[in-house]
Amino acid sequence: MKIKNFLTEKFATAMVELGIPADCPPSIALSSRPEFGDYQVNGAMKAAKKIDSKPRDLAALIIEKVELSEAVDKLEIAGPGFINIFLSAKFLAEEISKPLVSKLPKKSIKNIVIDHSSPNLAKEMHVGHLRSTIIGDCLARVFEKLGHKVIRQNHMGDWGTQFGMLIAELEQQIEEGNEAEFALNDLEHFYQKAKKHFDEDENFANTAREYVVKLQSGDPYCKSLWEKFINISISHNQNIYEKLNVGLKTEHIKPESSYNDKLAPLVADLMQRNIALDSDGAKVIFLPELADKNGKPSPMIIEKSGGGYLYSTTDLAAVNYRSENLKADRILYLIDARQSLHMKQVFITARKAGLVANGVSLEHHAFGMMMDESGRPFKTRTGGTVKLNDLLNEATDRARVVVTEKNKELSEDEIRSISTKVGIGAIKYADLSITRTHDYVFNWKTMLSFDGNTAPYLQYAYTRIQSIFRKSDIELEQNVPILLEEKSERSLALQVIQFEETINQVALDCYPHILCSYLYALASQFMHFYETCPILKKNIDVNVQASRLRLCQVTSETLKCGLNLLGIEVMEKM
Repeated sequence: MKIKNFLTEKFATAMVELGIPADCPPSIALSSRPEFGDYQVNGAMKAAKKIDSKPRDLAALIIEKVELSEAVDKLEIAGPGFINIFLSAKFLAEEISKPLVSKLPKKSIKNIVIDHSSPNLAKEMHVGHLRSTIIGDCLARVFEKLGHKVIRQNHMGDWGTQFGMLIAELEQQIEEGNEAEFALNDLEHFYQKAKKHFDEDENFANTAREYVVKLQSGDPYCKSLWEKFINISISHNQNIYEKLNVGLKTEHIKPESSYNDKLAPLVADLMQRNIALDSDGAKVIFLPELADKNGKPSPMIIEKSGGGYLYSTTDLAAVNYRSENLKADRILYLIDARQSLHMKQVFITARKAGLVANGVSLEHHAFGMMMDESGRPFKTRTGGTVKLNDLLNEATDRARVVVTEKNKELSEDEIRSISTKVGIGAIKYADLSITRTHDYVFNWKTMLSFDGNTAPYLQYAYTRIQSIFRKSDIELEQNVPILLEEKSERSLALQVIQFEETINQVALDCYPHILCSYLYALASQFMHFYETCPILKKNIDVNVQASRLRLCQVTSETLKCGLNLLGIEVMEKM
C-alpha cells in the first residue's frame, strides 16, 4: 500500500466532511524526527484562515473526525497546527507482509517511450554515452515494475555525410584483402584513419562525397558496405550493453536512417503551412517562443541550403512516429543538458505542427557531465576520449583487487563473477546516486569503497543478510507474525514500506538518485537493527527470532529489487 496515499485519502475525507474547502488539501510528509511520529499532516493552518478558525482548534476537529481504525496508535497536535501520526505496530506488520509494489489499475497504465543511449555508429561508445544509457535503463525498469508499457528507443546515428567517408575506407580495406570484421575491429582507429585519408587525399574525398549521394539514393553496392559497417558497429554496442547489464536489445534500435523517407514530406508539409520558411535557400523554422533578449526568434534549420537534413528534421519525424505509431502517453529523452535548446525547439515545433497528439507528455530529462578530480571533463591521460569498454574493464580489474583482499577463500570463478558485479555496479551507482542534473566527479577509490553511499556497501548489506540465513538453517514460513517491539525493528519496518512510495516518486520526477538515497537509508537502518537486535544468539524466544528473520527477509527482498531497478546485480556472498 502507498501509505501516504492512504493517509491523504483518510484526512481529505475528514476535512471535506468538516466543510473545509477542496483547495486546502492535507499535505502528508514523513516526520523529520521520531518524537514527531512517523508521518506529519500539514493543512490545518491554511484551512483555518479560509474558514476563520484557530489552526490548533481545527486540527483537533480533524483528529476527531478522521477514521483510521487500528492504523494508528495516536494522533497529536504539534506547534501551530501540525498533526503527528504514530502508526501502530500491528498496521506496520501487516503492511510489511504485503507485496513490495502493488499492481496499477488498468486505466492508470501508460505507454512510455524512452529515448536513451543513442550512440553514433561511426565511433566506439565512450564515457559520454554512459549517463544516457544507464539513467534511461533505470527509468525503464522503474516504469516496468510499476506495470507501465515501456518502449525503449535507441536512436542510433547511422546516417550522414561521415558515412560516405567510412564506406569508402571500408571498400579500400576490403580491396587490400582485409575482412570487414577485421578492418572494423577498432572502430575508433578506423574512423581516425578514414578521416585522415579524407583530409589528405582529394580523390578519396571525392569518392566519399559521391558515396554519400549514392547511399542516400539507395545504391545497392554502397548500401551493402554501409550495412557491414552498421552491423559490426551494433555488435560492438550490444557487447557494451551486456557488460553494463542494461536492457537495450537490437530490437530497440530505431536509427536515424529509418526516418529517411519521412523527411522530404515532413519539410514540404511544414513549408506549405508556413511553419517553416525559406531563408537563403535553407528551410528554417523561426520560434518567437524562444526569442533572445532583443526579441529575435530562435531559428531551427530543417533543411540545408544545398539540400540535406539535420538532427532537428529527424527528431521531428521521430516524435511524430512515437506519438502516432507507438501511441505514446509520455516520451522521455535522456540527452545531456547541452542539448536543452535543441529539445525545446523540437518540442515547440512538434506541438505547433500537430506532430504529437494532445495530451502526450514530451520530456527532456537532461543530465550533467562526468568530471575528473580536477573538475574537467573526464578524459584519458593523453587528453583523448575514454572508451566505455575500457572503463568497464578497468572497473572489473580494480574490483577484483578489492574483492580478493576482502575474502581470501573465494574460488577463481567466484572472484570473477563477484568482481564483475561489484565493478560494474560501482560505476553505475556512482552515477545514478548523483542528482541527474549535476556534474559529478569520477573517483575510483570512493565508488569501490565498502563504506558510505556506494554500490559495494549495498551489495554487502544484501550478502550479510544471506549469510544470516545460511547460519540459521531455519526454513522460514511466509506467514510468520512480525513483532515490532524494539525501536530499531519498528524503524526498519517503516523504512521497508516506503519502497513503493519511493519508486513512484522516481517515476514521477525521473531522478534515480531518490531510489539510491532510499536504498542507502534502508541498508543503514538494517545495519543498526542487526547490531541492536540479536537474531541467532542462544536463548532468544523462537517467535522473536522468527519475526526478526522475517524482517531480514523482506529487507533483502527490498534491497535486491531496488538494486535491480538500478541495473545492479547482487550476490549471495562477497
